[in-house]
Order: sequence, then C-alpha cells, then structure tokens
Amino acid sequence: MKKEVLMFLSNGYADWESGYISAELNKPESEYKVSTVALTSDNVKSMGGFTVVPDYTLDSLPAQYEMLILIGGTGWNDNSAITPVIEKCLQESVPIAAICDATTFLAEHGYLDNIPHTGNSLDYLKQNAPNYKGGANYIEKQAVSSEYIITANGTASLEFAREVMKKLEGFPIETVEGWYKFFKDGFYQE
Repeated sequence: MKKEVLMFLSNGYADWESGYISAELNKPESEYKVSTVALTSDNVKSMGGFTVVPDYTLDSLPAQYEMLILIGGTGWNDNSAITPVIEKCLQESVPIAAICDATTFLAEHGYLDNIPHTGNSLDYLKQNAPNYKGGANYIEKQAVSSEYIITANGTASLEFAREVMKKLEGFPIETVEGWYKFFKDGFYQE
C-alpha cells in the first residue's frame, strides 16, 4: 500500500506550484500517492482555471500521512481552519511543506519565527504577515528545509519539489539531484 501525502488546496491555488511534486509522488513506481484536501467538499478552482474535487476535507483526514503540503495562491486569507492540522503535524513530527503564500500564512501564525526559512521575500513577509517575528532566520534562497518545515517562494516549484523528495524516504539523493538538474537545465542550454 502506498504512503499518503496530503496536499491542501484552496480556491485560487497556484497550480504550477503543485505540478512537479504531485507528478513525481504519483508515479506508479513511487512509494507515495498524493491526496488533495480542501476546507469543504466543494470543488476547488486553481488560478489557471483547473477544477479539483478534493479527496478529503479538514474533517475527514486520514489518521496517518507522511507529509502535509500547503500550496500557495490567492486564497490564504481564508484558511485559518487549517491551523489545527498544522499543529497536529508538528506535535506528531509530520513534515510540512509550504510554498508562496502558504509560507506567508505560516509566518503570520508564528510557525517560522524560530527556524531557518524563506518566502517570497523578507519584505513581503513583513508586509503581509504583521505578526511575523522570524526575520533573523530568513534565508534568501529559493527553498529552505528545516527539521519539520520546508518553505519556498512562489517561483521555486522545482526547488520545492526537490526539498520535498529529499525529506521523504525512498528517493535517493543522487536520483533527486539528477531529476532537479534535468528539469532545471532542460534538454538544451539557451
């Protein structure tokens, strides 16, 4: 049986931020499968217009999963209901991976104050997360992995996917780095 990774999507989610990692985790030879989560059972529409029927709501989550992935987008002002799930993950040492405005949400709620992290920019976090106190731990990188939280900016879907695969078991580092180089460089150099 495949290990489950939950991917939280809200209306206006940034579909490109989920593409690389969901494709890799859902490959037939992968040990994992991605299941989508939303606030309700209503369909969720991405910024690009794709509609997703969520596998779970916050009230129907499975008892066990390997990681919670929080995809960014325009709907993060209305997602405070996810906070108890984040708390549960941290209490049970389940890794969380956040990209773009999902990172801003974590900053606003104090989850990044004491760990190395990144985001859309330090100024952006300060402007859009008034309760954020983690500026001393901010790192200017595309993606940053700490013990249980991975963060990435909105232009870093590839780096985000790399960090997620490195955190999960079953992806040899050489394979992950080769995959990253292939997609970063492409077939041809411009």
